[in-house]
Amino acid sequence: MNTTNLMVVRTYSAALRALKGTLAMVGLAALAALFALPLQREALLNHLPPLAALSLSGDSVDATATTAAGLIQAGSANGAIEREQRAVTEYISRRYRVSDQAVAGFVSTAYRAGAEYSVDPLLILAVVAVESRYNPVAESTVGARGLMQVIPKYHLEKLMDHGGEQSLLDPKVNIIVGTQILREYQRRLGDTEAALQMYAGAFDEPTSTYAIKVLAEKARLELLRQKARKAQSV
Repeated sequence: MNTTNLMVVRTYSAALRALKGTLAMVGLAALAALFALPLQREALLNHLPPLAALSLSGDSVDATATTAAGLIQAGSANGAIEREQRAVTEYISRRYRVSDQAVAGFVSTAYRAGAEYSVDPLLILAVVAVESRYNPVAESTVGARGLMQVIPKYHLEKLMDHGGEQSLLDPKVNIIVGTQILREYQRRLGDTEAALQMYAGAFDEPTSTYAIKVLAEKARLELLRQKARKAQSV
């Protein structure tokens, strides 16, 4: 290679190195500006997935790990509720000598029904405890059936969507219908104690014996809920 060509090659190489250095500086400056402006950064990252997958060192980020972390954070509230339900289930199973598996189903249904109809699930479970002691096939002499001892002839409209009177022996149906009834009484009377007395058919009973029993059971369950929430915050 003659001297002229050698000089051309060297000049080209030097120019190429300079260009790479300039581009690198521009890239770093852009990243610095991006991370210095949180709102712009979030908007840009939403539109530039490849950029979000890169670290400043140029190493790729494990997208699976990022997704998993997001799922863990998003599910943290659900995790707390699950711990609460487990604590309640264990207590009920021991106190009323019912299998964990059966009680877990009752508790889960009570929480879902409570969320749907704006009734504290612990109040629902307390009513179940007083009414049937968690016996899903309990029947009274006046025709009340199931966990929450619903009397079908008074609530036929609610039972139509579930297959009629016999559906009350299905624990899920019984809890859903019982919760609907309880919520109606709460809304109508504006007072939980009065609603409980009406639920028991003892609205005019002056000592509110039934309501006191239910609220005492709910208070025991509430202690478990508070312990579970305290453990979550530690």
